Amino acid sequence: MTFQTINPATNKVVRSFDQMTDPAVEKAISLAATAFKEWKQTDYQTRAQLLYTVAGLLRAKRKDLAKMITLEMGKLVSHAEGEIKLSAEIFDYYAKNAEGFLADKVLSPVHGKAFIRYSPVGVLLGIQPWNFPFYQVARFAAPNIMIGNTVLIKHAMNVPQCAIAIEEIFAEAGAPAGLYTNLLISHQQTDRIIGDQRIRGLSLTGSEVAGAIVAAEAGKHVKKSVLELGGSDAFIILEDADIDKAVEWALVGRINNNGQCCVAAKRFIAVEGIADAFLEKFRHKMDALVVGDPMADTTHLGPLCTEAAAVKIADQVKRAVDGGAQILLGGKRVDREGADMEATILTEIAPGNPVFYEEFFGPVALFFKVKNEEEAIALANDSPFGLGGSVFTQDIERGKRVADQIDTGMVFINHPTWTQADLPFGGTKGSGYGREMAQLGLDEFVNKKLIRISELSDPF
Repeated sequence: MTFQTINPATNKVVRSFDQMTDPAVEKAISLAATAFKEWKQTDYQTRAQLLYTVAGLLRAKRKDLAKMITLEMGKLVSHAEGEIKLSAEIFDYYAKNAEGFLADKVLSPVHGKAFIRYSPVGVLLGIQPWNFPFYQVARFAAPNIMIGNTVLIKHAMNVPQCAIAIEEIFAEAGAPAGLYTNLLISHQQTDRIIGDQRIRGLSLTGSEVAGAIVAAEAGKHVKKSVLELGGSDAFIILEDADIDKAVEWALVGRINNNGQCCVAAKRFIAVEGIADAFLEKFRHKMDALVVGDPMADTTHLGPLCTEAAAVKIADQVKRAVDGGAQILLGGKRVDREGADMEATILTEIAPGNPVFYEEFFGPVALFFKVKNEEEAIALANDSPFGLGGSVFTQDIERGKRVADQIDTGMVFINHPTWTQADLPFGGTKGSGYGREMAQLGLDEFVNKKLIRISELSDPF
């Protein structure tokens, strides 16, 4: 098996890399296990200094790294620079805050004294996606390295240069060998690694199919797993919303990362009274998007990550139309050499449509008109996913009441679902379990050890 950089703007192979041999994988796991024995003994200041250095290197190399991201998966280069900035902020955040978050928690038992001490668990495997090749790694690696764990990364097959670059940055920052290791491995090798007794936990961001396979394998070996899977976020526009603000954020929420974001706004649910006006303005904004070279500053919408991804979403649109949906805008592949798809709006999608419960991972917006707030909530919850969602209203208390009834891990009021270092990230239902980012990002792969101090006179 080879790992290839295929520029989705041209569909041409740029560079290829060989799969790691089984002996090389064994050596990497062994080195990570050895590194853990030493790294867990380091103090928080030592760990923090490493992360600060990694963050500094990311910022210093921002432009080159951004071009690498764009070359491998098609993200607009300006957005790729934003991803590098966010990744650096995540490393800084945990370097600054982890020691405080992981401080002993004093308890007040009826008898004696007790406290919770946080300690690392060992070598972790992170299975990472292509759509945010640096940010996804940062939110897994930064907290766990601060805890004292060591990490192995199996990155997506289509971003090998990004994967290698991150490992090189850690080495340049002075990370000990085995602390952070990139693995160019197959799915079969990944399954064997999950079963290895030296691996103490794993985190996956990806599809529901991949998540189910990994969770089953982890469960078979009694290992903790964290899953961040797909999403079909609802974007609810109530009749009292600021329509221009809603339209502005609707565009960002749907087109961010060329529409290839788990928490992208995908289902636009508007209440009667504002629905027609919102849809017309939203259609106008989507229609004005310039499709083209993601390296160009004048481009608004770049290619999908691969030709296969473009074929898939075009087929979804066709199946939607065959099932009764109407195309309000777009609906076709762009006539150019890359993996491009027109900005698309679909309406009249009924529950019986074969795509009704599917995730659209690309620049396709599904629009629904409902009678009232209650119908909007019911439709938002009528999904196998539960990652994020949005509610637009000028009545904040109303927004909070609606948010409380949405069955997702995250709800944003007057903003599309978003991410930042100090906000927890994760979902429910088919979107997975566990949390990353913020303080909760330190709670998954850590041993919360109870230490109780008894007096001789204690009753037990």
